[in-house]
Amino acid sequence: MSHYCMVCGSKMQTILLDRRSREQCPSCGWIYYPQLKVGAGVLIEQNDAVLLVRRAIEPWKDAWYLPAGYVEADETPRSAAERETREETGLIVRIGDLKGVYPFDDDPRGNGLLILYLADICGGELQCSNEASECRYFLASELPSNIAGMAHRQALADWAWRKAHGF
Repeated sequence: MSHYCMVCGSKMQTILLDRRSREQCPSCGWIYYPQLKVGAGVLIEQNDAVLLVRRAIEPWKDAWYLPAGYVEADETPRSAAERETREETGLIVRIGDLKGVYPFDDDPRGNGLLILYLADICGGELQCSNEASECRYFLASELPSNIAGMAHRQALADWAWRKAHGF
């Protein structure tokens, strides 16, 4: 994919910089440094089960994941977690404590971090969106095998381990 310089608009060229591939503008010298994507999501528990949604779209169509999505430039991770939960599940949540930060490098849209919060439902009604074909609670012993992405898999493995050990 060809990119264009954000400074002068020229077509970027690939160079090797510090043994890593980067794009540089041949006209003005500006170098593009890709950055991690930041996602935010929630862990909602009910009767010792966790809420998961099944993706209706690519990537990871039909795989299960925690309600989550990318943080937009004009919002905080907490507000992104609230927005994504409402968009995907119809639920209004109150964001609680930070549950963990999980890196990922298996998303075709880019590498990044998932910031996960505990959350309590304070309104709305559980209903799937166009991004989610199903919303369902799972016990730790019944988590589906097709979890979308390494950050979600690790977060759910941590949750299941804590449940199994009484934390």
